[in-house]
Amino acid sequence: MTSSIGTFRGQCSAALRWSWPGRLLVFVLAATSIWCLLFEMYALCSMRTFFLAILLPATAALYGLAFFDHIRGDRRLAQAIIIGTAAGLAGAVAYDIFRLPFVFSDAWGLGRVGIPQMPLFKVFPRFGAMILGQPLEQGVPAGQPGNAWGKGYSTAAHLLGWLYHFSNGATFGVMFAMLFGGVAVNPEQADSRLDGNSDAHRARVRRPLRARGGIMLRAVAMAVGIEICLLISPYAKFFNIHVTPRFVVVTLMAHVVFGLGLGAWFALHAARHQRRAPLRAESRLA
Repeated sequence: MTSSIGTFRGQCSAALRWSWPGRLLVFVLAATSIWCLLFEMYALCSMRTFFLAILLPATAALYGLAFFDHIRGDRRLAQAIIIGTAAGLAGAVAYDIFRLPFVFSDAWGLGRVGIPQMPLFKVFPRFGAMILGQPLEQGVPAGQPGNAWGKGYSTAAHLLGWLYHFSNGATFGVMFAMLFGGVAVNPEQADSRLDGNSDAHRARVRRPLRARGGIMLRAVAMAVGIEICLLISPYAKFFNIHVTPRFVVVTLMAHVVFGLGLGAWFALHAARHQRRAPLRAESRLA
């Protein structure tokens, strides 16, 4: 009986630290942000119900785990969550800045230089409307000024929709950290477990730029994969978006920018955060 209790406690402890159980738990908690939209699109649950019953508690649990690990653990899990959140937000900001000229092309007169008007921000107030339990369509009609950014929706719908958008960006960053944390949080340490006796390994350790390049490639690949999944999902039909080759090219480019922003934040800040953490030798897990 005592042995069983000890085993259970050990499993619980592993789930609260930088370990595969802990990383899987954090990944699932972070994934509830995008699941909130997917459940609505696939008619499994309303976005409002999922937001209130699952996403909010999961978000509290996610950052509660980070706080617990920061004060009681070795801080590696907390570091990954914090770095991932910041990286995801950085990527989301870069993503939206890239899309601004397309959203306001008509207002800014950019059509004359070949930048088309595209309704790339129209979904955000619709996110907010669904969370608030309001009708999905309530803005100006397609083709009218303001449709590209959701004119006609309430301020609350806009604010909540943008907040949800950045929640997705932040949690994609956390999910990336959980998938590639061994490389992204401490790339040199991750390489050292591959082949510590080889000359090739020692060369890799001496070339941190190469490790950072690997982070960037992984981040871009993940971002493009997210967009491909959205394109083959009911997303466009659900939000009445006309998918054209131009739309596909622009949205893929925007997600490449998101990936570059996400990866750049990891490359610039992950190693610095890792060096500052008071790690214990026994907690250096893959």
